[in-house]
Parts: sequence; structure tokens; C-alpha cells
Amino acid sequence: MASLKDIKTRIGSTKKTKQITKAMEMVSAAKLNRAQGKAEQFQPYQSKIREVVASIAKGSEDVSHPMLQERQEIRKTGYIVITSDRGLCGAYNSGLLRETYQLIQERHNSEDEYGLVVIGKVGRDFFKKRNMPIVQEIVGLADQPEYAEIKNIAETTVQMFTDEVFDEVFIHYNHFISAISQKVTEAKLLPLTSLVEEAEEPKEESSGRLSYLYEPDAETILEKLLPHYAESLIYGSLLDAKASEFGARMSAMRSATDNADNRISELTLSYNRARQAAITQEINEIVGGAAAQS
Repeated sequence: MASLKDIKTRIGSTKKTKQITKAMEMVSAAKLNRAQGKAEQFQPYQSKIREVVASIAKGSEDVSHPMLQERQEIRKTGYIVITSDRGLCGAYNSGLLRETYQLIQERHNSEDEYGLVVIGKVGRDFFKKRNMPIVQEIVGLADQPEYAEIKNIAETTVQMFTDEVFDEVFIHYNHFISAISQKVTEAKLLPLTSLVEEAEEPKEESSGRLSYLYEPDAETILEKLLPHYAESLIYGSLLDAKASEFGARMSAMRSATDNADNRISELTLSYNRARQAAITQEINEIVGGAAAQS
């Protein structure tokens, strides 16, 4: 049985751990609010560029672009995987990496059939440990990343599709649902076949249906806008994933704080019982000594 000193030491160390996890929970909550705000601010821009590009593509039936067309033969698939740089966020990374790994194993028979673009140290280390082909990586992003930080990797990935290094590109990340809920998500980034198929019809104004006047021509504009739109999808997914990361870390630290509270209660009860037993033992010894002398 542990001594009173040992139990008291464990209570003290658990209280210090609780202070740390509580502080980390509060920090994560603040970062979550900022990440949510940043993601929400980006949504109108992403929606508008999607609307414009879809309108041009749908209104110009004679215009085609390689980024809008499925390729007949899929020789190599690209996967963009967004993880965090640090742990202590529950199943945020493990769930995503497990599903991504399983999908790749099911879809591909050889490492020549796919390549990985990894954002985040946890994902980078996971795939390197398994000797999986990482073609690009980026770690150490800010908690509230700017587009400039991932511009190069986004542009390069889109260019690899254009150059037919990849015939299709998927993006894997944790979609933010709420502070306590995230969903592992796979979205097809390229080709942008869903852009025309799923885009909403232009909204109507009082004078009739909304339309766009553009110059010089549809093909030239799509040539410029489509790569930029694909890059915006990568950045938007990153912002979504960051909000999910902070939500997962906040929940994990809250759970750790609650566990520390429970552990402190258990240790305090053990301490009081041990103390009571020690007092009772001392009383018995005193009584026994007095009785021996009488």
C-alpha cells in the first residue's frame, strides 16, 4: 500500500497536470474561434469563384478544358492528406490516417500507382515510416495559415495534374462539424467534373437571370481561373481541417482535465483512508502501551 507521502505527491502532480490541460483547453478554444472565423470569411470568396467559373463553363458548350474532363486511363492518383503538426488532439490524426491508408491499400497494387502530398508533421512521419511515396510535404504551418504559406504546394499539385503526372487528385482531411465532432472526408479535387454537374443555377435578379460579361473569351478566362479555383479548394480544406484540429484538441484537453479531477478525487479518498488508518493504528498502539504498563 502506498504511503501517505507517496499519495500526497501523486495528488500534487495530478493537480499540476490538470492546470496544464485546462490551460491548453482554453488556448484551443480561442484558436478554434479564430479558425472558424477565418474559414467562414473564406467561404463567400470560394462560393463566388465557383459560381463564376461554373457559369462560364456551362454557358460555353464549345469550350473544353483538361481540368474539367475525366481521363480515360487512370495511371496515377494523387492524394493530398492534411494532418496536424502535433498530437494531443484525440483521434483527429489517427482516424484520418487509418482510413486513408486503408483506401490506398484497397485501390492500388503498387506504389507506382499513387503519390502523396502531405500537409502536417504527423502525416508526414506516418507515411515515411511505411515507406510510402511522398512527392511533396509541408510542415510547421501557422495555426491560422495564410494562402501564401501553401501557395507553392497548391500550385505544384495542380500543375502535376495538368502535366499528367497525376490523372486524378483526391484530398483527405477532417471536416469540421462542431467543436466536439469532426468527420473524415475524401473529396475529389481534380478533375473538376463536379463543377459543372453540381453547380447551382445562376440566381435571378429583378431584371431577369444573372449573367456574366467576360473578356477576352471563355477559354482564356477558364485557363486562368480553373487552376486558381482548384488551389482555393485546397486552402479551404486546410482552413476547415484547422478548425477541426482545434476542436479535437479542445475536447481532448477537456476530457484530460475531467480525468484529472476524477483521479484527484480517488487519490484524496485513498489519502484520507490511509490517514485514518494511520491515526487508528497510532491510537491502538498508545492504548496497547498504556495497558501493558498498568
